[in-house]
Amino acid sequence: MSTSNKTTEQSVVATIERESERERADTKEHENICPECGGTLIADEEHAETVCADCGLVVETGGIDRGPEWRAFDASERDSKSRVGAPTTKMMHDKGLSSNIGWQDRDAYGRTLSSRQREKMQRLRTWDERFRTRNSKERNLKQALGEIDRMASALGLPKNVREMASVIYRRALNEDLLPGRSIEGVATASVYAAARQAGVPRTMDEVATVSRIDEMEFKRTYRYIVRELSLEVRPADPEQYLNRFESEFDLDSVTKHRAHDLLKTAKDAGITSGKSPVGLAAAALYAAALIEGEQLTQDAVAEVADVSTVTIRNRYHDLLTAADETDVLPTSVTAGSASA
Repeated sequence: MSTSNKTTEQSVVATIERESERERADTKEHENICPECGGTLIADEEHAETVCADCGLVVETGGIDRGPEWRAFDASERDSKSRVGAPTTKMMHDKGLSSNIGWQDRDAYGRTLSSRQREKMQRLRTWDERFRTRNSKERNLKQALGEIDRMASALGLPKNVREMASVIYRRALNEDLLPGRSIEGVATASVYAAARQAGVPRTMDEVATVSRIDEMEFKRTYRYIVRELSLEVRPADPEQYLNRFESEFDLDSVTKHRAHDLLKTAKDAGITSGKSPVGLAAAALYAAALIEGEQLTQDAVAEVADVSTVTIRNRYHDLLTAADETDVLPTSVTAGSASA
């Protein structure tokens, strides 16, 4: 076959394919248009019908209803009738796929079990709990995830942070980073790293307070986990801490905006590098209150932020100098005397 014939045949095939695609698109578009008013057709899964969203015309009936066969009129009734479990989660060592025997000593009809049946159910719970962990690795993971959940609850961290901390710990366990380190230490480091990654950071002092290990072990384990797992943990933004501190005081919105502006000005001037973000946030809040004339003491801010008043004094001098607001400084303090 010559080259020209091959080219002609390929062009014919391409034309046929284009026409077929156009026909399919037209058919699909026509199927989604109401034949009565030209409106958009939608699927009403509750009644297994296809209706027009504009005029309400029922175009098709007898569709497949993929929902449950029961009806519920409120949330509690829906929960009681549902026969499916919770979605899988990384926060449980078995991802939530195993069974769980409830603690209530009642049967399916709500009647209290006899003493013999209660003893039997207690034995079943014991064996069920033992069989949920098949080896030492799963027992390790179960203990660690329980510790992560405990610390996250004490710190008020959202669910996504708990999930992320669980994933970090699973990675550390799979890569054999635990030998020589405690379960509590790696769990604490995972919680702190996850909070930093999710943008809801907590200070090391806060995390160490709810942890069962000392602060030195916590810091050492955190640096090791971040390095070995190559976690991308950005430096904490002082504004993220500022949002938390603001909620502890009844301040005007103008003062809050001024505090954020002070931090942005300091970032642009490059004076925030190498300084504690917690101290900067506390100093920005105090400096903004000073500028706007609100009654806010250094001791009150230091107590909420868990920093010293010396840190606040040093940092708020720098912030006011960068924003050219040195006229609100006490007369005994000059802009040049602010220590870094």
